[in-house]
Amino acid sequence: MLRINRIIGSRLDQAFQDRLHRLERRNAVDEVELSVDDLERRQLATRTRRGQELVIALPHHQHLFDGAVLLLEESQAIVVRTAGQRWLRLEPRSIGDAVELGYHIGHLGWPVRFEGEVLFVKVQGRPENYMVRLGDLIWSRRVGMSVIDVGAGDSGKA
Repeated sequence: MLRINRIIGSRLDQAFQDRLHRLERRNAVDEVELSVDDLERRQLATRTRRGQELVIALPHHQHLFDGAVLLLEESQAIVVRTAGQRWLRLEPRSIGDAVELGYHIGHLGWPVRFEGEVLFVKVQGRPENYMVRLGDLIWSRRVGMSVIDVGAGDSGKA
């Protein structure tokens, strides 16, 4: 088990690019895929894609991010990759439905973003739980709903 107690830097840092590129050509860069929620944690146990067990315990001033270099040695490197994020795409059918939807979501404190007349809610857990909380707005089809998966390599737009 490998213990990680600090982030060395970013894979985008000029100081690391050449070394990481050389290791990538030798297939010696392993990745640890973390969810967006895991990025907010400072302590966790996980495995890399190749099965290396990691225990990550970072100081309070460091935060995990996509591309964080956790290990950089002559023979290997470990880099963080972000797993995809799920969003609920909610489309109210009328202005009244939009007002009611906004009221409920604001009261619940869910993280949102807007694109035109469509509201996107960041999914934290099971999408079904959100359907239950919005109840009749969804079941009566006053608000259309779909689940969008945004991959790690995407720009973040659903």
